[in-house]
Parts: sequence; structure tokens; C-alpha cells
Amino acid sequence: MEKYSIYFKKFQIAIAILVLTVIVFAFLVSKIVPVVQNILNIQEQYKTQTESLADSERKLAGLKADAEKKKEEEANVLKAFFKPIEMSLDTEAVMSDEFGEILQLLRDNKIKTRSVKYDYDPQDDNFVKNVGDRYSACRLNIEMVANYSNLENFLRELYKHEHFLDISKIEIVPYDKNKRILLINLQIKLYAQKDPAQAKPAEQPAPAPAENADPNAPQTAPEAPASTEGGVSPELPQ
Repeated sequence: MEKYSIYFKKFQIAIAILVLTVIVFAFLVSKIVPVVQNILNIQEQYKTQTESLADSERKLAGLKADAEKKKEEEANVLKAFFKPIEMSLDTEAVMSDEFGEILQLLRDNKIKTRSVKYDYDPQDDNFVKNVGDRYSACRLNIEMVANYSNLENFLRELYKHEHFLDISKIEIVPYDKNKRILLINLQIKLYAQKDPAQAKPAEQPAPAPAENADPNAPQTAPEAPASTEGGVSPELPQ
């Protein structure tokens, strides 16, 4: 026992230093661990916020792209009506030029046409009913065969077409034997300006009878005012 006491006295300083080191280490660990955990939490928050910021930037970029797209769409809303070179042509001849442009779009996008039906100046069209003396119209019913990408390109170019037209109806059905092939029924209306000289003049209301006038007196047409330059008065329709 005395032997062990001698060894203990010999190494008690080293043991004390070791114990003190363990205590100091435990104390430092108890202080460092919360700091490390806090750093890890900060890193996790930073990562989350970075991802959130990146997502917000993507959304912002998408909104900017949508805004630019809407500006382009608004710029293309007001389109001019097709104006044929020869204004005296009938509706069928006028629309042949306009349909030629649509047919070229179909060819450029490798879309096959199964059938095309024409209906010139349809009476249920608003332009024909209300301003038929100023515009010609043609309703086209086209049966087509295309794949998704070709149809998408065609519709995009049709929307950007320089002349005013109306996409009235579109029906799309996948082909039973190959779902990548589409069977499309498309109805569009084409319009063209008519010769302004052929427009019907607006009807003038009949003059009101004068007060105390004899209702049995014969009605006479009013005289046209004389023109200072000769010929027909500018007040009368040419």
C-alpha cells in the first residue's frame, strides 16, 4: 500500500493537471456546442433564405416575361384588315389572296389538310350583318393532321398574322393509333376591306312636315342646293 502511495505522490501533479484539463475541456465543450449549433442554424437559415430568394427571382423573371408578352399581345391587338390590291374583285377572288397566306403557314409548319370548306359572307357574322357594305368575310372550316409542336408553331404564327382574323373554334383529338398525332378541326374567319366607293350611303331621315301644313297637299321632293362649281351638289350621294 505504501508503494502505491509513493507512486500517487509522485504523479499527483500530473493527475491534477489531467483532471483540470478534463474540467476545462468539458467547460469549453459546454460553451462551444451552443455556438456551433447556432452557427449551423444560421447556415440552415441562410440556405433556406437563399433558396427562397432564388425562387422569388424566378417568379419575378416570370412576371417580367409575362408583362413583356402582354405588351407584345397588346401591340398586336389592333391589326389592319386585309386590303386587296384590286378593290373591284368579288369576295371569292379577294379571299383567295388572304387564304393563300394561311395556306402558306400550314405548309411552313408541315401540317396536312384533310378538307377545307368555304362559306363566303356568312349572314350570321357580325361584320356581314352590320357593315357588310364595307367588309367581305369568309368562314373557313379546315380539318388538319399535325403533331403537337407543329400545331403550336402554327397557332403562334396565326396569332401573329399581320391582318385581322378571328379564330372561332378549334377542336383537337389525339389519333387512336398514335397519340402523338392530332386530328384538328379549325374554324377561322377572314376579313377584307371593300372598295369605299361601293359602300351604301347612309339613309337620310325624311324631313318633318311643316306646322299648319295641309296634310292633303301633294308631297314634292326638296330641291338640291346648287353647286358653285357645277355638276352634282356635294350634299347629294355620288
